[in-house]
Amino acid sequence: MTSTSRKVIAVLGAGPGLGMSMARRFGREGFAVAIVSRTDARHGGYRAELAADGIDSRSYAADVTDAEQVRDVLARIAAEFGEIDTVYYGPASASFGSGIVPLPEADAAAVRAPLDGLLLPAVGVVAAALPPMLRRGDGALFFGGGLSGLRPMPMLGNLAPAAAALRMYVLTLAAAVKEQGVFAATLTIGGLIERGDIHRMFLEQGTPLPTLDPDDIADKAWHMYVARDEAEAVFDVLTSVA
Repeated sequence: MTSTSRKVIAVLGAGPGLGMSMARRFGREGFAVAIVSRTDARHGGYRAELAADGIDSRSYAADVTDAEQVRDVLARIAAEFGEIDTVYYGPASASFGSGIVPLPEADAAAVRAPLDGLLLPAVGVVAAALPPMLRRGDGALFFGGGLSGLRPMPMLGNLAPAAAALRMYVLTLAAAVKEQGVFAATLTIGGLIERGDIHRMFLEQGTPLPTLDPDDIADKAWHMYVARDEAEAVFDVLTSVA
């Protein structure tokens, strides 16, 4: 498949869990994959995994929470690898600022820190990725989100307002661009992603928590991409054990 006929997915904040599952799932449908993460330490392994499945990929090092770096790396991908059809944005972070602060103890600075680390980087991704999609009248944007943006989860404290803000931002964006041919959706995740770095950390600590198979999430994302009639999919293994 040539660069003029194939589609390209940019996986921003790529990791061994959902990021790689998204890369493989879309790659199986003929997409070329651009992997982007803060460092290139694991890129060789990621590309080897994809190559073993017959998937063409390239990798780029950039801080995907930095709007300027996101703009630059997406421009590089489009110039070197092909016009970007789909973006998946799902970097995971165990903490923002001083970490989780219970809401009864959270001041304005504690609530603002997750907004700066979660919501505003997503806005930067949209600012960089959306204009070419609108010019073409085609494209897709996927965002990984947290269940605390949908349901009250007091244990997540000051992370919950940011998760809720990101969820509503994506849903509102989806409604705003739908008639212009662009699809946007949030993958609202309640549980540990298997094979991901946070999952590995909990395993090492011997902490048993409910998990989600990232291949199942990526498969759902693919079907959402094709049907374009759902702006949100919820994956919840936490409510039943709460």
